[in-house]
Amino acid sequence: MPGGLLTDLYELNMAASYLCLGMSGPATFSLFARRLPAQRGFLIAAGLEDCLAFLESFAFTEADLSWLADSHGFTSADLAAFRELRFTGDVWAVPEGTAVFADEPFLEVTAPAAEAQLVETALLNHVTFQTSVATKAARCVLAAGDAQVIDFAFRRTQGIEAGLAVARAAAIAGFSATSNTEAARRYGLTAAGTMAHSFIEAFATEQAAFIAFARQFSGKTTFLVDTYDTERGIRAAIDVITALRLPDPVGVRLDSGDLAALAFLARRLLDQAGLQRARIFASGGLDEHAIAGLQDRGAPVDAYCVGTKMGVSADAPYLDSAYKLVQFADQPVMKLSEGKATLPGAKQVHRGASGDIIALRDEPPPPGHRELLRPVMLGGARTGPQESLAVARERCATSLAALPASALSLRDASPVSVAISPALGALRDGLASELASAPKE
Repeated sequence: MPGGLLTDLYELNMAASYLCLGMSGPATFSLFARRLPAQRGFLIAAGLEDCLAFLESFAFTEADLSWLADSHGFTSADLAAFRELRFTGDVWAVPEGTAVFADEPFLEVTAPAAEAQLVETALLNHVTFQTSVATKAARCVLAAGDAQVIDFAFRRTQGIEAGLAVARAAAIAGFSATSNTEAARRYGLTAAGTMAHSFIEAFATEQAAFIAFARQFSGKTTFLVDTYDTERGIRAAIDVITALRLPDPVGVRLDSGDLAALAFLARRLLDQAGLQRARIFASGGLDEHAIAGLQDRGAPVDAYCVGTKMGVSADAPYLDSAYKLVQFADQPVMKLSEGKATLPGAKQVHRGASGDIIALRDEPPPPGHRELLRPVMLGGARTGPQESLAVARERCATSLAALPASALSLRDASPVSVAISPALGALRDGLASELASAPKE
């Protein structure tokens, strides 16, 4: 999809004005979160791949241009300029799976002003949503400890494309599989699923349903055991596994009730039947807090199936994200609005054991620090091949392992310290003073 209209109207208005006035100088915009949501001690960067794909294909179709002329009165000169417009700029970004904190850029775009302005909406959409979900998913993975976590969110995500993005973001965060078969195909993920209560209700007895399913899917049989009476369902599953001599993997899924108590019951009954290798899955309104509660009780759950609350990042469904102009025509600029002041200039983030430093792009990192933002697009072209999800997933695990316990806490988390380099601080203070004292026309 070319995507010329995947923007807000005011972006088109501003871009047309830039083009009309010949304001084609390079503009640098920084995309960042002003603050972390409550209870969050970190964010996991996600959405970059969709941003790059969008920028690569950015263009206006003739149908787009006709609609702009008919519906909003853009002039023939505006339309001619839009027709030729492609993204030709540079993007520096934090790789997906990296832990990020308030005010640190997820990415910075430098391009002719109209180009950099028009892509704002789509870039904010991809990064804001996918980072929110990846962060929520990472917290579920942290809570689960050694247990696996599986994405069950697709049926309740806020749109089909959102469901695909959720599966991908969850995989970056460490989820082992997804119920979303298209996401599994598209992104090379493991697809996972059992059965619904409706399948069991369609048979005369629970045991008949289990037998029918097992005969068709021998070798990957997990029984949903809480349709009627959970203990009876567990015993029926054991009878079928034993009678049909089902090969591993086999298991049971618990979807309601006191999941910890039922998991203990299921483990005891399975073990007594000689099914020590049978796995126990838990589902039903889970999030990181519910998972942590089950883990604290020592519930013998092998895998958690997490859906709605992760897929919409229920307790923090958005970020206070922004995409702000920080440099124009090689001159740093900033916003002074109360509570929304910005840091001027193209930037870099230096990460070290003692914390992060937001610096100017050309500042070398201090000893013991490394640079987080990398050039991922130059002159409108990617600087390298598309990164695999496995790499992003490993980066996420490594990034989280390096954070202190206070940042990883599920409640009242404390992010690591983020400082501003002396050079950036001096530029900010000097420019703010200059703008505040500028004569009023």
